Amino acid sequence: TKDCVGMQFHGKRSPFISRRSTVMAPNGAVATSQPLAAQAGLSILQAGGNAVDAAVATAAVLAVVEPMSTGIGGDVFALLYDADTRSLSGLNASGWAPEAADIETYTRHGFQNMPLEGVFANTVPGAVAGWHALLERYGTLSFRDVLQPAITYASTGFPVSERISYAWNHLTPKLQRNPGGDAYLVQGRAPVPGQSFTQRQLASSLELIATRGVDAFYRGTLADQMIRFLRQHGSVMTREDLAEYEPEWVQPLAVHYDDYTLYELPPNGQGLCALEALNIVSHLPLEGLDYQSPEYLHYLIEAMKIAFHDGHQYITDPRFRAIPVGRLLSASYSREQST
Repeated sequence: TKDCVGMQFHGKRSPFISRRSTVMAPNGAVATSQPLAAQAGLSILQAGGNAVDAAVATAAVLAVVEPMSTGIGGDVFALLYDADTRSLSGLNASGWAPEAADIETYTRHGFQNMPLEGVFANTVPGAVAGWHALLERYGTLSFRDVLQPAITYASTGFPVSERISYAWNHLTPKLQRNPGGDAYLVQGRAPVPGQSFTQRQLASSLELIATRGVDAFYRGTLADQMIRFLRQHGSVMTREDLAEYEPEWVQPLAVHYDDYTLYELPPNGQGLCALEALNIVSHLPLEGLDYQSPEYLHYLIEAMKIAFHDGHQYITDPRFRAIPVGRLLSASYSREQST
């Protein structure tokens, strides 16, 4: 079959190439990288939950069915619009580094650069605290309700899809060389497409969180297990690092582009780069250029290169270093960078 090369709508030709029609769902929709996760979120909506309930349920299922990409050891960033109050809020639930993770400690262990994997790359997991904060402020269902689909898939198993199996297999060497990675392998290998994969230990962890709440993860049984494992393998993380963690509600950043206002979370997230690039693009002569033309793509690529350069230079934990957000998002700075 031939690819669709555009469609006619009221005499106008769509420039986008697609084989699929637009999904139209007036009562709600869930979009994810894995159908079982999308189905879990949709089931929460159908059971009377709201968008936040569905989002947490979806994320929890993704932690089960796509473990090579995400998990309860990760973080949460969220932008939320409250239709009742017509207000936007942001949640930064990215976990902080252990208190003892200083330069001297890392150089003493032989690191010349920040490691990208292993126990010395671990930060405090922010995901579970982020889920709890979202449900506490905006949710209508209990932790038990929204975690149940994830618990079910972890305890009874799920069929691994082709694309996820491919990515999982690609990351097998990383799993093999890091402590605990064998829990995600079957006889040393990634599961093949269609194979059912079960994670009973993860199911037990999710069950504890659903039953005892967020404290089970940061101050209870699971905290003890995590610290014991990490310390056995040389980590400097302590139980106090977990117990003291709290996610942060933050004020989103905003820039205007054409007739739109676009929002991102402030640093330590990377959203500043996207907003800075948009500001730069607003000063470039894009009008009249085909969106796939070399000139159009060149402008966008160069804008992102500048923005990411600034991101690498400035983005860090704002509690330890001032970040010139106002200057980076100013019209004068973006105009200067566009020349």
